[in-house]
Amino acid sequence: MLIVLGGLPGTGKTAIARELVGRSPSVYLRIDSIEQALIKVSVLEEVGPAGYIVAYELARSNLALGMTVVVDCVNPLSITREAWRAVATSTSSGLLEVEIMCSDPTEHRRRVESRKADIPEHTLPTWEAVLRHEYEAWTTPRLVIDSALVSASEAANLILERLRSLAAGE
Repeated sequence: MLIVLGGLPGTGKTAIARELVGRSPSVYLRIDSIEQALIKVSVLEEVGPAGYIVAYELARSNLALGMTVVVDCVNPLSITREAWRAVATSTSSGLLEVEIMCSDPTEHRRRVESRKADIPEHTLPTWEAVLRHEYEAWTTPRLVIDSALVSASEAANLILERLRSLAAGE
C-alpha cells in the first residue's frame, strides 16, 4: 500500500506520518529529508523535481518488495499526484491519497512560525513563503483531514480506518 500525505507546509503532515508509521511497520519517505540530502551533496540550492523523482523510485522499489510506504510531501501539483498514482499502478499496489489542511489560518501561521527544523541545515519556509507556495486544487478522490480539528493521533486513526475500509472493499 502506498499512502501519500500531501498539503502545504505547517499543516501537520510530518506529525501525522510519524504517528502512522509508529503504529504500523512501513517505509517512511519524507521529501524534505531527500531534498536536504540532495542539497548537501551537490551544488544545488533548488532541487526542483529531483527530490520527488528520487522518492518515486524509492517508493517503487519498496512497494515491489511488498512494503507499505508512507510519503510525507507537499504534493502540490496534479503532475506529482499523477506520478504517485503511476508508482502505485506500476507495482500493483493500493493507493491512499490524503490531503492534510489546516482550516484555521491563525493556527496554521502559528505552526509555521513556531516550527524548529528537525533536519540538519534545513531552512523552513516563512509564513509568506507558505502563502505564495504553488498548490493546485485537487481534482481527484482523496481523504481530506483538517488538522485544525483533529490531532495527529486522531488523523492517523482516520487514515487507518480508511485503509481498513479499502481492504474490505468498501
